[in-house]
Amino acid sequence: MLKKTLIAASAAAMMLAGAAHAQSARDYISVAGSSTVFPFSSAVAEQFGRGSKFKTPKVESVGTGGGMKLFCQGLGPQYTDIANASRRIKAGEVADCEKNGVKEIVEVKIGFDGIVLANSKASPTYKLTRQQIYMALAKQVPDPANPTKLVDNPYKTWKQIDKTLPDVKIEVLGPPPTSGTRDAFAELALEKGCEGFTWLKELKGVDEKRFKRVCTQIREDGAYVEAGENDNLIVQKLEANPKALGIFGYSFLEENLSKLHGSIIEAKEPTFENIASGGYPVSRSLYFYVKKAHIGVIPGIQEFVAEFTSEKAVGDEGYLADKGLIPLPRAEREKVRKDSAAGAALKL
Repeated sequence: MLKKTLIAASAAAMMLAGAAHAQSARDYISVAGSSTVFPFSSAVAEQFGRGSKFKTPKVESVGTGGGMKLFCQGLGPQYTDIANASRRIKAGEVADCEKNGVKEIVEVKIGFDGIVLANSKASPTYKLTRQQIYMALAKQVPDPANPTKLVDNPYKTWKQIDKTLPDVKIEVLGPPPTSGTRDAFAELALEKGCEGFTWLKELKGVDEKRFKRVCTQIREDGAYVEAGENDNLIVQKLEANPKALGIFGYSFLEENLSKLHGSIIEAKEPTFENIASGGYPVSRSLYFYVKKAHIGVIPGIQEFVAEFTSEKAVGDEGYLADKGLIPLPRAEREKVRKDSAAGAALKL
């Protein structure tokens, strides 16, 4: 009898806790993460707030890594509902989420973006290869006198790397380590440039950890300047310093084409068409992640996802294309829309 009473009491306590949780739930959606996805997410949030019965979601730009950290802290209204990301979620982040009870995650791929190296229109357009970018920005590079040996980066000017490049001091403003743009740039530009050296490419198959360390560590001698998560600030600094280059997403370049131009990388300009076709070499996919447990508890999450994945938002003629998002192919958009509506669980 006592056992039954305890079970009944426990069940009642759980019901009360659940009711309290529902009552204490926020009445708006909380989104945090990538600075690159921020303008797209903000545009959807504004549209959603105007055109639905729900409040406008709160969207914060804290970088992909920062957004994932907040997202994985736990379940409940004190934690964010959605994480914006300019790269795919990492296995380690999924493990952190699971450790804190966030066990069901819905992945939503929204489109593509290019990562650009841009500079002021007051200076010439750069024409670069990924190997030259690696040699300019890596902490250690092959010794010019003995290419099979690594040394601390000795290059001070672009011309020292290649005589066809400008005789200008290497000065690049870019995102911090918490940024998905930095992660993607390291993988798509630095690693690929590093592989231009045969012995380093072979190292990848022998000791991948060392390969990653050698090829993606960015120099710390002042040539690379961490400019925070605010890409608009990088744009302002490039206007003030025409000799510097900046690293950010294509959408920010498109918004500032009257002031800046993007570097041509391996004979491809950073244009909407080149990124959409896969021709531009430094391009990546963009995502957001949803806590399935918050759907139905925090008002409007499913409806917000439906707005974000709608043709009017992410389609070829959608309002996000006007802001620089490169749409997914139609068949992929339809699959994403279907999977997200069904709450399909993330599979790494």
